[in-house]
Amino acid sequence: MTLLRVLILAVVQGFAELLPVSSSAHVIVAEKLMRMDPAAPDMTLLLVMLHTGTMLSVIVYFWRRWRSAFFQNVHDAKRFLWTVIVATALTGVVGAGLIEAVEKFAFRGQPHAWIEQLFSRLDLIAPALAAAGVLILAASAFDKRPAPDQRSASGLTLSQAGIIGAVQGLCLPFRGFSRSGATISTGMLAGVPRVRAEDFSFALAVVLTPPAIAREAWRLMQVQRISGGANLLSAVTPSIAGALFAFLAGLLALKWLSNWLDTGRWYLFGIYCLVAAVALEILYRAGY
Repeated sequence: MTLLRVLILAVVQGFAELLPVSSSAHVIVAEKLMRMDPAAPDMTLLLVMLHTGTMLSVIVYFWRRWRSAFFQNVHDAKRFLWTVIVATALTGVVGAGLIEAVEKFAFRGQPHAWIEQLFSRLDLIAPALAAAGVLILAASAFDKRPAPDQRSASGLTLSQAGIIGAVQGLCLPFRGFSRSGATISTGMLAGVPRVRAEDFSFALAVVLTPPAIAREAWRLMQVQRISGGANLLSAVTPSIAGALFAFLAGLLALKWLSNWLDTGRWYLFGIYCLVAAVALEILYRAGY
């Protein structure tokens, strides 16, 4: 894996991760165009490490907004933490259950099967991307509320947080079903103001990323133990450089996303997802 390829993937990840257009789908397409195997353990670990870079950019970019929105006083901070706990718990229940079910159904009778082995299939990514586009368009159509001022964490109820968390769980097994697009749109449909849904969605991403890193590192170690492949360090080293590049690209993407959300152009991301889904189907039929 050359540094140039890592840089290309990091830029794609950094710009797409924080936009509701499914970074995974874009990175997988880039990998396929460069004749790389997106389902290989070292590649899925690289993808998660790229997520780490964008997670750090989320913290840097959103910290002042989170402090103003969720940490103005002890009451708001406690309520925010409870909403995160509820949402993350439901993400774990729904996501882990779906992953287990898909692995048993899709790989029946196959030992050492992981859902990541399906991540390179454009015929599965395209409909997931289209579903995200439809959800974004639906949220745009029903969202007629004016942009809010800096509301406290009480503006997001536990039930709304739970719904958002459950939908985030639906995103975990399916590449193309944009996590940020689905969670922000779900929040909007549940009555959460656009800006608050954005803040909460990316706060959840920060919580979700470390377990994802741990899962991919564990998977890589298990695969290498079984196959006798290269050590973990050789796979992690290029990923560290990718995380740095993704961090820088992520900061630029976040500013663009916030601007589009605040000016009511959320629907354009839905249109993009639908167009991209058609493009992926064309690539799949062309043999990618």
